[in-house]
Amino acid sequence: MKLIITDIENFNIPVEGEYKIICPKGDIHHCIGCFGCWVKTPGKCVIHDGYEGTGADMGKCSELIIVSRCCYGSVSPFVKMVQDRAISYIQADFVIRKGKMHHKRRYKNVINLSAYFYGENINDAEKETARDLLVANAENYDGVVNSVSFYKSVEELEGVTL
Repeated sequence: MKLIITDIENFNIPVEGEYKIICPKGDIHHCIGCFGCWVKTPGKCVIHDGYEGTGADMGKCSELIIVSRCCYGSVSPFVKMVQDRAISYIQADFVIRKGKMHHKRRYKNVINLSAYFYGENINDAEKETARDLLVANAENYDGVVNSVSFYKSVEELEGVTL
């Protein structure tokens, strides 16, 4: 299954195959760093606002697709909050991978990450930062990067099939 995290409320970009979309649908609460998703309810956030199952959703996906406005080389505030709330995808324990310390996986799936950024004036430094952040996310998730693409507008993205 493809898991799509996007800041586009009326998402109408074509998607092939089985997928789930996480988009703005009411208020999302910030992660409060309580570790409840690791200790009290492993794999599920303790804040009940409709986004508490994001970590478990990531555990069911083979591909994580981020569709976001590029904000200074990063994802939009909404997408970042969803990512923060999905910290339960990994465990609190650590493991050494490629000589660096990372959190252990909670699930057996290997996520392939892709990002589709949009924005009118994304400069080269922001593109480099966005690519670096996606690589860092893939390392933390023990996954791999498929692609990082940049578009001038949401309308331009509507010509792409995910």
